[in-house]
Amino acid sequence: MELTYIAVAVLLSFCALGTAIGFALLGGKFLEATARQPEMAPALQTKMFIVAGLLDAVPMIGVGISMYMLFA
Repeated sequence: MELTYIAVAVLLSFCALGTAIGFALLGGKFLEATARQPEMAPALQTKMFIVAGLLDAVPMIGVGISMYMLFA
């Protein structure tokens, strides 16, 4: 049972780390593209928010799997 707690902690920490790195890269590339072509900012912002929503789904899946591991 103790190994399950460690596995859940590792799973959640990697989900959080991966999401943080993904958001950092996404924001940086968005700012870079907006600085390069300011007239494309609204279209880029829409696409950025779609990708950010998909990027947020990854840790939610990890939380679901970790809750399953803990309580099942």
